[in-house]
Amino acid sequence: STANAPEDDAPNRYSRTDRTAYSRYSRDANSSGSSVPSNTLEKRIEELERELAKERQENARLVKMAQDKEELIGKLKEEIDLLNR
Repeated sequence: STANAPEDDAPNRYSRTDRTAYSRYSRDANSSGSSVPSNTLEKRIEELERELAKERQENARLVKMAQDKEELIGKLKEEIDLLNR
């Protein structure tokens, strides 16, 4: 269960980073005078959120595959031990 601990922090880390980046980007755009239209920024944020969701799904899939393989390795080791006896 300790192996999953860093993974549990990931959503908080991403959301904090996203908020910080968004705040900084908005502030920079507003101070420059020639800001990108907020509609464009909103679309870009939505696009990045969808991409992040896909990456998180892929990460979860890969973690599950790794866990399944570890489980299979354990079962095969047990079977080898039984055969060796």
